[in-house]
Amino acid sequence: MIMQLKPLKIGKHTIKYPIFQGGMGVGISWDKLAGNVSKEGGLGIISAVGTGYYQKMQFVERIVNLKPFEAINFYSKQALGEIIKNARKICNNAPLGVNILYAINEYGRVVRDACEAGANIIVTGAGLPTNMPEFSKKFPEVALVPIVSSAKALRIICKRWKERYCRIPDAVVVEGPLSGGHQGFTYEDCFKPEFQLESILPQVVAEARQWGEIPIIAAGGIWDRDDINRMLSLGASGVQMGTRFLGSFECDAPAYRELMLKVKEEDIALIKSPVGYPARAIKMGVLARLEEGNAPKVRCVSNCVSPCNRGVEAKKVGYCIADSLGAGHLGDMQNGLFFTGANGYKINKIQSVNEIIAELTQE
Repeated sequence: MIMQLKPLKIGKHTIKYPIFQGGMGVGISWDKLAGNVSKEGGLGIISAVGTGYYQKMQFVERIVNLKPFEAINFYSKQALGEIIKNARKICNNAPLGVNILYAINEYGRVVRDACEAGANIIVTGAGLPTNMPEFSKKFPEVALVPIVSSAKALRIICKRWKERYCRIPDAVVVEGPLSGGHQGFTYEDCFKPEFQLESILPQVVAEARQWGEIPIIAAGGIWDRDDINRMLSLGASGVQMGTRFLGSFECDAPAYRELMLKVKEEDIALIKSPVGYPARAIKMGVLARLEEGNAPKVRCVSNCVSPCNRGVEAKKVGYCIADSLGAGHLGDMQNGLFFTGANGYKINKIQSVNEIIAELTQE
């Protein structure tokens, strides 16, 4: 069944095609990727994770051991501003989003930084952002989009936002357990039928109707137009796709263009993360070194996420997520951590964003 792709209104912003490009960090979706997706009619989403690494850390005030020092530098305000400014040069006035993980240190400051720099839409996952509107009060034109993995999570967010801020989310991303990076489920639940996207999406759509007209964006394992049609038929207003854009010329981490063409299905696995959620990644780099028993020693330099407790959790799982994702962005195949969704092995050619969007939107 072919579903028509209608323009999607998120708050005060209209996106030509109902396709979000997932925020991917460190340095996978920055100005080039996000700018080009927005230019082509989707919603390009910049990842705010590890912006200190942007352009070889030239916007960072302090570097220790070749890494941005502390959260103030790892989440560099100046670098985020440059990324947004350069993405704007590509997409002009098209809506542009920023993904900011709720679990990061200095979350509120980074939300304000993104708003001040001109982000139109803020997307937040990795926790329940019950106080998200607090940090964008001065920017009522900025749309707020939480990521949830259940109807219960949406209910909690809507209830708190309504009580405290007299508003509801401008849209909601519901993410199933086939996505790349961190999951909103336990390791075991990621494999159970009742937690798959097709099961949780209708429940979230039904919950959203209790609160008003909230567009629901389906995410996690969406690959092609057939997947988009299926999600729309289940009640979604749009979709979010991250992994598909790893195979683009505009991907801001060049290492992925070579890497993804070699990845097989069995190379992709769920792993433990210092963030406290399971994460999906390619079994190579720092993960291979962990298995060999010679992973780099964990020293907390960037202090990136609060659940890690300044390296305590990183030492338990055996690697620092800030250092490893930063190394991946820099193309360090020995020490890098490389996230991908479950369908990453399907990338068999590198395409332009223009080609990908055209393929996804043709009737």
